[in-house]
Amino acid sequence: MAAADSSPSSSIFGLRNSCPPDDTVFYSIFPDSSLTTAADELQSLHLQILHHIAPFTDPYIWQHQPFSLSITLSPVPHLSGHLRFGDNLEDEWFVVYLLFEISRTFPNLSIRVWDSDGEFLLIESAFHLPKWVNPDTSTNRVFIRRGLLHIIPKSKFPSTPKLEDSLRFLVSADDDSVSRAPDAVQLHLSKRIGEHPQRAYRNVHRVRVRLPVSVAWVLKHEPSLISLAVEGFYDRDIDSMKYAARMEKFLPRGKQEEMVEVGVRMSRAMYAQLVQQKFQAPGCFPMPERSNVGKYVEAELGMKISCGFEMMYQLRKKQGDEGKGSTWEAFRESLERSGYFEGLLPGSKEYKRLLENAEGYYRNSSLHVRAREVLSAPVKRIDEILALPHSADDFKNQELPPSDDDSWLYGGEDELNAALRDREKEMELYNLNQKNKNKSKVQQDGESASGKDFDEFDLGGIAKSMQAFVDKMSSYEGAEVPNDRNMKDVDFDVDQFMKDMETVMGHSGSKDNGNDFDLDEGLSSDLDLDDDEDDSEHSEDIEEGENDFMDTYSDALNKELKATTLDKTFVRAEEQSSKKNDEGTSTVNDEMDEFTPVDVDINLVKNFLVSYSSQEGLSGPASNLLGLMGLRLPDDVGKGK
Repeated sequence: MAAADSSPSSSIFGLRNSCPPDDTVFYSIFPDSSLTTAADELQSLHLQILHHIAPFTDPYIWQHQPFSLSITLSPVPHLSGHLRFGDNLEDEWFVVYLLFEISRTFPNLSIRVWDSDGEFLLIESAFHLPKWVNPDTSTNRVFIRRGLLHIIPKSKFPSTPKLEDSLRFLVSADDDSVSRAPDAVQLHLSKRIGEHPQRAYRNVHRVRVRLPVSVAWVLKHEPSLISLAVEGFYDRDIDSMKYAARMEKFLPRGKQEEMVEVGVRMSRAMYAQLVQQKFQAPGCFPMPERSNVGKYVEAELGMKISCGFEMMYQLRKKQGDEGKGSTWEAFRESLERSGYFEGLLPGSKEYKRLLENAEGYYRNSSLHVRAREVLSAPVKRIDEILALPHSADDFKNQELPPSDDDSWLYGGEDELNAALRDREKEMELYNLNQKNKNKSKVQQDGESASGKDFDEFDLGGIAKSMQAFVDKMSSYEGAEVPNDRNMKDVDFDVDQFMKDMETVMGHSGSKDNGNDFDLDEGLSSDLDLDDDEDDSEHSEDIEEGENDFMDTYSDALNKELKATTLDKTFVRAEEQSSKKNDEGTSTVNDEMDEFTPVDVDINLVKNFLVSYSSQEGLSGPASNLLGLMGLRLPDDVGKGK
């Protein structure tokens, strides 16, 4: 990335960057001075940073491209860069380690890092973040500063802050603990990158291979070019394979070319990409007999590297001459999305005309110049190296260490399972903490509701709530329940049933109980008497007979109940005061019991408590009904009360 370009082509090309590539990490380094002074210091800072991290990056082999920085002037002057890590995720975390290392060495910097997933550092530590932090609220809030992760709190900027405002806040803050991420987040990230740079170096695989002298000479001077060679081999297509069939650049004499054994360093991902792909050696490439397994394996791996170099070199040379490559493809795709080709079919005359105009515009833009420079850089460097005198003698009498053990290629399941177990433990710990928090909150709510003492719980509320429940929520059709309950329909004609009951019981027993319906309304005319006079006479006889029957029935029922202990299970109105006296000196007379009214409220609460206690904390009718009325009892209710 270079300085910002305001040309039209640059703005069109920027459309492609609205969605970052899936395998690329982006980073920006903002000096505190860039907010108040000119960008003159950026060049010096640029060189200081690269010089500082050189000892860390020199032993490392990057998957596609090395860590780099360039000066960018918008929105504020800063250093920026991006790195494609491809299949090697270790590259991304090595970049994170380098950025933390830079922030520790240069304390007056604020650093951002992100990829296509967004703030992936927050994703990595998601179980330890404040609840308000999410992808929508984290924009321009996450920075690396002085070796720690900072999250600008929402209390400072309720809405999404501008980048300049966030940077000013970090610079002017007297106490950086205000924005410092929680210790759990710092600890988790420290653990994630704590093994670096050694972890990154363990990701480098050393292997002995058999190569043409030209390829060995290039790798001796530029070991990092192995990444482009593997990329050229791994991403090959039919057109690029034509270059490998001829090997004009790196095997000009065919099988007469001298071959040497050398040691090559590459990432584990590169080694896997080479080994696990079958590829037939070109006819011009010298290969040993298969009977010598060890030599053949070294030669086969060297053949794939050599073919990758050839394909990469020839393809980049062609694209560099044309000045196209990936930047041209991005430019063309942006034109298609913007409707430049007006829906024309590719290959049509009008489409070709518009495409030629676009190519002409592209060749006159700064994108074309930069593309040629990027594509031609490896080609020019290879030409410079091969122009130096070299021969097979340069590689003789060298002691080569054996190839590294590649059992990791086939035994990665253990490492994967270990990583999954760590994540599971982290998730279990998070769920346990959340459960404890919720339990603590429920206990606090219960204590506040019960006054931390059961005696303080308003038992009268149960009776009052039940009365309100019956009066307001019930009718002859039954109690109303929430709409989200799944009730099975019952084929039962309630109106007809009530009419039949009225006919049997008569009208004298009905009274106004405050409900919004009238039992006298809508009585069936089928059972009415036809003659009014007869109706009046019969009504008097029926009423008199019913009263005699009910008196006799009530006397018999009371007599039957007095012979049992059932009436002793009810609490009567006078019983509370009588309990103050000894059992043997009770002033309540058995003959007076039948005249002492039953305390309905006390009996209701008592039976509720007994039922609730018998549930032992489980779901049951008492807790369900109390919940429906909006009441909650302490867990120890009914025990010893």
